[in-house]
Amino acid sequence: MKLLKTSIELVILFFAAGHSFATPVIAEGTLIDQYDKPVKEASFTAIGGTVSDLTIDDKGKFRFSLSGSDSVIIEKQGFTTLRTDVQTIRANANVILKKNFHWTQLLQPQWYIKNGGLWFIMFAVFAETGLFAGFFLPGDSLLFVTGILSDNLVKAGLGIHLNSSFLNLMILGIVISMAGIVGNLVGYWFGKKSGPFLFERKDTFLFKKKYLLQAKEFYDKHGGGAIVMARFLPIIRTFAPIVAGIVSMDKKKFMFFNFVGCVAWVFSMLFAGHYLQILFLRWFNFDLKEHLELIVVGIVLITTAPILIKLFFGKKKKSSEGVSV
Repeated sequence: MKLLKTSIELVILFFAAGHSFATPVIAEGTLIDQYDKPVKEASFTAIGGTVSDLTIDDKGKFRFSLSGSDSVIIEKQGFTTLRTDVQTIRANANVILKKNFHWTQLLQPQWYIKNGGLWFIMFAVFAETGLFAGFFLPGDSLLFVTGILSDNLVKAGLGIHLNSSFLNLMILGIVISMAGIVGNLVGYWFGKKSGPFLFERKDTFLFKKKYLLQAKEFYDKHGGGAIVMARFLPIIRTFAPIVAGIVSMDKKKFMFFNFVGCVAWVFSMLFAGHYLQILFLRWFNFDLKEHLELIVVGIVLITTAPILIKLFFGKKKKSSEGVSV
């Protein structure tokens, strides 16, 4: 019995020694997050072994030697810890380290596309144009990026396999426009229901009935154009249908311009994203998909510029007009 026990211990020691002195395994790949953005820094820890000679560059490309183990733990603050093995790393060009959820991700078009695809896109467009809480959603940039990824979104979201990018864009435009039209109708209905209460409400520091009367006069005169143009202005497109309902804008008139404005907004953004991606690749060999964050910032600046100009320069103009010589 004692001899058997000694033999087993020797066998265990033999395999342990062999495992310890085994030739180090080289592992390499690219570390990205769920939005295909490179993860530039992370820690690699071997499970029961040693990681050495670790390098990782600004594009997320890493390389390391692994001894005494075939599995590693990859960690980075703000990300979910990942446990993987060398075989998995070698089998995949990219290793995905997922970001922990934070509300600021709701401002990124990639979040909706990666987590819910076409259905999340439709909900975001509906919410931004019909719900008070949707004013912060990234409508313009979301549609632009949707145009870039249109073929995959139609295939994954609707199960439709078409070889025509134009037809895919048309399908996306129709279904997303429907969501936006319904969203505006919800906003108009809410404004219509709350309008009588607001007209009867007494003036307060924050609420003045005269502003509602001015808004009603504006919509009576420019209502159609206001509904169409509001589609292209962040924040304003959320509140425009609500105000139209509050001031009792003619429903048929609202429906017509709601349809025109939504279709113009959705299709222009989708087609811009899709065909600018093609043109930039062809002329400059520049892939817009690799610079989505810059695109989002650019679109936000462009679409909010009219509001900022009106806000700051409009006040200066009024103040200068009020000074008499």
